[in-house]
Amino acid sequence: MTDAIQAAPRVPEIDGITPERFAAEIVPAYRPVVLRGLVRHWPAVAAGRGGAAAMAAYVRSFDGGKPAQVMIAAPQERGRFFYTPDMAGFNFTRAQVMLPVLLDQLVAQQDDPAAPALYAGAATAADSVPGWVEANPLPLATPEATPRLWIGNASRVSTHYDVSSNIAAVVAGRRRFVLFPPDQGPNLYVGPLDQTIAGQPTSMVDLEAPDLARYPRFTTAMAAMQVAELEPGDAIFVPSLWWHDVTATGPLNLLVNYWWGQQAAASPFAALIHALLAVRDLPAGERQAVRGWFDQYVFGEGAQQAGAHLPKAARGVLDLPSHERADRIRAYLMRALGRG
Repeated sequence: MTDAIQAAPRVPEIDGITPERFAAEIVPAYRPVVLRGLVRHWPAVAAGRGGAAAMAAYVRSFDGGKPAQVMIAAPQERGRFFYTPDMAGFNFTRAQVMLPVLLDQLVAQQDDPAAPALYAGAATAADSVPGWVEANPLPLATPEATPRLWIGNASRVSTHYDVSSNIAAVVAGRRRFVLFPPDQGPNLYVGPLDQTIAGQPTSMVDLEAPDLARYPRFTTAMAAMQVAELEPGDAIFVPSLWWHDVTATGPLNLLVNYWWGQQAAASPFAALIHALLAVRDLPAGERQAVRGWFDQYVFGEGAQQAGAHLPKAARGVLDLPSHERADRIRAYLMRALGRG
């Protein structure tokens, strides 16, 4: 599989992107793009060039005194955080660890080939490293995004998607992203929807050693995959719902990501799960009728204008997007699900 990854098309790259071009061209195109050197000017990237100890010292200087949620995998797992073979649990443990302790351990074990894989993910910058954002500002607009730090050593995060648009910036170490378009879901053999490793469902296929006898449709996914190799200072834009597998290398790997967009506040995945309960097992005729509802109010060309014939004060959940409409919909769902 390594040969296939090396031979796969590279994700398109841009150096010197402007905020205006990013908003007007990159985001609407709904395709991944490597943003070369986007954060090469960050003091954090400069610190990382000094090695693991220097990177750890820089991060520690912002420590906010909050514990990090750390995943720990034994050396034989080769950094791949996944399920146990019987799917009854996971091949790693979780622990709350203070950030300086994690950093010290990563530095201390950097030359130990038998060291466990450590990965602290989604630590919000404002809580974990206050002052980081001001010292290392992202030069692109990511409305209402919460910057998050991902710190660890060599690791592999299995193929998954995020429900929000994402900019991921590499500070230290290197990252390889292998990406698949959203329509490749059936060919990725997605695992459990409600027992997940870190929130979103993941592919059951080991990208480094795919079992094509067990997962034959993965060959179709392979034909659609793209690859990006990121150095410190580089970033990648990953559109919402694009599948991506991420490999991190280096004794202390640090990435900062920014999720943003409407889906950050209202996950379509939750709607899918409710549809499994409320729609999927209906008789064929009723299911077809509900499909008509979805076409009229969600997927159809005029769906956003489905309430246009009503006075604005009477449109309720059919009104155009706003914080007020989102609150109204949530309140309605709470009442409806409470009755269910």
